[in-house]
Amino acid sequence: MTVPGPLHGVTVLDFTRVFAGPFATQMLGDLGADVVKIERVAGGDESRDYGLSDSMPRPGAPFLSHNRNKKSIAIDLKTSDGVAVVRRLVESADVLVHNYRPGVMERLGLDYATLAPLNPRLVYCSISGFGARGPMRTRAANDLSIQAYSGLLSITGQPGGPPARVPTSVCDLTAGMYAVIGIQAALHHRAEHGVGQEVSTSMLEGQLTMLNHFLTDYWMHGRVPEKMGTANALGLPNEAFPTKDGWVCITSANEAMWRRCATALGVGELADDPRFLTLRDRYAHRDELVSLLVEATSTMTTEECLTALEEGGVPCCPVNTIDRIATDPLLDALDATVDMTVEGDRVVRLVQTPLAFSTTPVSARIPPPRLGEHTDDVLSAAGFSTADIERMRAAGSVA
Repeated sequence: MTVPGPLHGVTVLDFTRVFAGPFATQMLGDLGADVVKIERVAGGDESRDYGLSDSMPRPGAPFLSHNRNKKSIAIDLKTSDGVAVVRRLVESADVLVHNYRPGVMERLGLDYATLAPLNPRLVYCSISGFGARGPMRTRAANDLSIQAYSGLLSITGQPGGPPARVPTSVCDLTAGMYAVIGIQAALHHRAEHGVGQEVSTSMLEGQLTMLNHFLTDYWMHGRVPEKMGTANALGLPNEAFPTKDGWVCITSANEAMWRRCATALGVGELADDPRFLTLRDRYAHRDELVSLLVEATSTMTTEECLTALEEGGVPCCPVNTIDRIATDPLLDALDATVDMTVEGDRVVRLVQTPLAFSTTPVSARIPPPRLGEHTDDVLSAAGFSTADIERMRAAGSVA
């Protein structure tokens, strides 16, 4: 029997799609909430088709990775019956989450001001691209556009080279995490005061927090950061170095660590070289030092380099490829994955929410659903008769 999670008893209406919102609502589901995913009648969440060729089974990894622990119902929100269904569900819901552009839920009559009188305890969370306020509030956004607008894309890539996109959807996922934080804070406030509230966050604002020290440094000193590849300005060496058969990342955050690093790499004399004695010295002679360390690591295999550095107490890691980390035994030790059977009787491995509770663990209870798989069950539980459901299905309001 699955032990109830910390959000057991919380009902979430999930109007989200693609990445940011579904990532947030999946976390709520993993934490025990009952999540009802409201999808379009025609096609559902468009991420069901992301990353697929014609020969691949649907849905693909982008949808499967963000939609477990959810019940799917298909509703046409542009019909009066569809809106009526949502209003009925809102009456008993604890949380509503959407990531439509500002203005869309207002046009549908499903904004917070309209729904709060139906359920004053409702926590209503919106996730947007550029924020719920300001002149860009209605502008469409995706992860790349936020990476660009936030300034992140200006500091990725190699020095002097073009911007390099962060391949994972960092802006989407950051916004999703802030949404979960906001929702849980609002639920705590409701437990204390008896009323819900509206919570909003955005991809841009989330990314600004990820760049906070760069921005503060600019406001303080006027310094504009530049592309540094895998290096940064917070230590040296502190980047990836080539080996005979791969790459290793090496970090030396202080003078004692730098001396151990040089010794481990067989170039102990560099620690006493006047050019590299202090961090300030090493910054002043960065290119020279990096070139000398590349010469040293290039004579070693990755395993040899890591062994020497680890024995010297120097932080280091291999630059793993996805296939290497996907099969690393450490994932099993961390309970970092979960296998679930999805439509077509496929067994897929998914990354688990990385939280460990001593009493109320996260759990994977419901596999990513088929479009409209739970429409009848959810609507019946909300008080709609079989005749009502069939009438709405015949009219195309639900599926």
